[in-house]
Amino acid sequence: MKLEIGLSILIFQIKKKATMNRTIKADLYRYNELSGTKGFIRGLRNPGFAYTYILRKIAESKKYSLKKLFFTFLKSRYANKYGFQIPASTQIGEGFYIGHFGTIVINGKATIGKNCNITHNVTIGQANRGKLKGYPTIGDNVWMGTGSVIVGNITIGSNVLIAPNSFVNVDVPANSMVLGNPCKIISKENPCEGYINHVLM
Repeated sequence: MKLEIGLSILIFQIKKKATMNRTIKADLYRYNELSGTKGFIRGLRNPGFAYTYILRKIAESKKYSLKKLFFTFLKSRYANKYGFQIPASTQIGEGFYIGHFGTIVINGKATIGKNCNITHNVTIGQANRGKLKGYPTIGDNVWMGTGSVIVGNITIGSNVLIAPNSFVNVDVPANSMVLGNPCKIISKENPCEGYINHVLM
């Protein structure tokens, strides 16, 4: 019930003052090319877009503002209901797309580029020791399949498709497919063709 009340307040705010920045427009467009106020209201009914929007609003809010408190409350409700565990501190480029709701865990110090897709049961985490100690940096136009794990101080290049259930703890060059555990990297032109769609130009 509280979640529905929060959504109603969001819709009222947008109707009152319909302004969206470029990042939010790009996020929204990823969901079947939704745009404008009507598209935004439809988008809020999608858990993936609604959660991403909440993250954006927390990131732009002043530290001790009522706005930040309100969106932090909504984020907590969405995390409990849908299983998303993505801190607002995570650097995520525009056009972020969550394909299905379900457990998604991303370390707050990871970096994700533009127009990336993430599906359920994906983990982007840190390594706590050894030469891989640290957090992943993921480029633009990366598709991360169900159950994939990306961990450690590694760099994933742009235009990369990470197949479901892959375990990735090595650097991956651009224009590649990643398969399996341990992962195998295959060079491929346009590996994400047909997988990353509705990109705002």
